[in-house]
Amino acid sequence: MGEREEDNDTEEAWLQLRPMEPLPSQCCGSGCSPCVFDLYHQDLARWEAARASKDRSLLHGPESQSCPSKLNPKTFVAFCISAMDRLTKDTYRVRFALPGNSQLGLQPGQHLILRGIVDDLEIQRAYTPISPANAEGYFEVLIKCYQMGLMSRYVESWRAGAIAFWRGPFGDFFYKPNQYGELLMLAAGTGLAPMVPILQSITDNEDDETFVTLVGCFKTFESIYLKTFLQEQARFWNVRTFFVLSQESSPEQLPWSYQEKTHFGHLGQDLIKELVSCCRRKPFALVCGSAEFTKDIARCLLCAGLTEDSYFLF
Repeated sequence: MGEREEDNDTEEAWLQLRPMEPLPSQCCGSGCSPCVFDLYHQDLARWEAARASKDRSLLHGPESQSCPSKLNPKTFVAFCISAMDRLTKDTYRVRFALPGNSQLGLQPGQHLILRGIVDDLEIQRAYTPISPANAEGYFEVLIKCYQMGLMSRYVESWRAGAIAFWRGPFGDFFYKPNQYGELLMLAAGTGLAPMVPILQSITDNEDDETFVTLVGCFKTFESIYLKTFLQEQARFWNVRTFFVLSQESSPEQLPWSYQEKTHFGHLGQDLIKELVSCCRRKPFALVCGSAEFTKDIARCLLCAGLTEDSYFLF
């Protein structure tokens, strides 16, 4: 009887050690590899092997790090918030500290996964740092908060000195200097984020002669992010910037420097054809925005004569 109870206790103990399958909210939906579900299946396979051999030492995988360190695509790493600036009524630029003068180790345009916990529910979302790839001692992200968003509630609770957990890097687009004649960047809202470090890597490199045409789609002039940065970039000989404002209609209400390079309404097929045709070299397009925006722009690019291997959708 005692031996049977001991077996039951052992079985129960093993069941308690079984990895818990992630909730759908824990997947950011960005196609990261490894995904949170990939990690679960790895842990489950480790647990099954350990259980079969009755060797609990096989259960030990990489431990979550509790202090700033190098990024890891499998394990969340803690980073401290050093500054948090509100750019618009619902968008923040958040700076995270890195130890010493270390660098984050991302290629321009790659993204990270943020983990948050709200009402005991774990959630994960993808964000692309907007800081230069070679920034030392810090990295910055652009985060838009939504009224009913769970991650938004978590982000809006942040203050300087708070800790947030990230893993990465992820992303399949790797920019190489002079790889393309011209980049046509089409971004909606915070879809501007992956364009920023790629653009800056081009203008920081005197040997990179890539032309860049950047089109930012926003609701109003006031909602345009990073105006100063974009104005500075547009001064380079190989950079042009345009804006499309969906809730504005009068150029007279804009500063004079924006009037000639701002369109009103939505970025549609006719305007994309015009942009492609006025590129100085055959463009390679980068597209980032909502799922609907990305799908529509991809269709428009094909209608404008680009092929599927002539654009990348973030």
